[in-house]
Amino acid sequence: MKKAIIIGATSGIGKSLCELLIQQGYLVGITGRRIDLLQSIQLQHPDTVYCQPMDVQDLSTLVAKCDQLVSQLGGMDLLVISSGVGEINKELDFEVENNTIRTNVQGFTAVADWGMNYFKKQGVGHLVNFSSIAGLRGNGDAPAYFASKAFQINYLEGLRLNAYKSGLTIYVTDVRPGFVDTAMALGDGLFWVAPVEKAAKQIFTAMQRKKKVVYISKRWASIGYALKVIPYRFLKWF
Repeated sequence: MKKAIIIGATSGIGKSLCELLIQQGYLVGITGRRIDLLQSIQLQHPDTVYCQPMDVQDLSTLVAKCDQLVSQLGGMDLLVISSGVGEINKELDFEVENNTIRTNVQGFTAVADWGMNYFKKQGVGHLVNFSSIAGLRGNGDAPAYFASKAFQINYLEGLRLNAYKSGLTIYVTDVRPGFVDTAMALGDGLFWVAPVEKAAKQIFTAMQRKKKVVYISKRWASIGYALKVIPYRFLKWF
């Protein structure tokens, strides 16, 4: 039986992907800050789900809790990092920005490094992270969120190169969602908003194919390309 850990599975895409992995025969370990939601998922799947309350901002306990979850599962083939925060912050309140940095940069890096080192010892594995199309350019309304996703995109590429140089069979998949119908969808007047279940299915397919980069939903790939080449002067309109 394949074994997966999802960091941040109490809601949104993480929870939906958890349900899909269970249907596909995985043994799944899940983490999150909201203990009641974790336990609710586990109660629905007592034979296939293990839960570990965890806040990725708490770096002092993160590795120990991840190790404990792996021990409960009896191993790990797949690590999915789904935890993330982001807020509109036009006023540039540093507390808001710092909260984003602590989760999307520090917490993400700590989990990703732990997972990669585990896979290196094992010789094989698959790391999946939910970055965002937001990471392709800067944004004046949510500067830290967009910048944190740019960090993730580049860090994942670095991990992919690191795995390649190690000569080991370790895959790294960068999932770049556009707008998905979750609490993380920032702003008004959103378009091309994908249902959570659709997003999870496309992510699972990309994981099966060991994709390096995937846009969710697929139509966002064209927007991603445009964002990479659009001149700065046009960004000021958004």
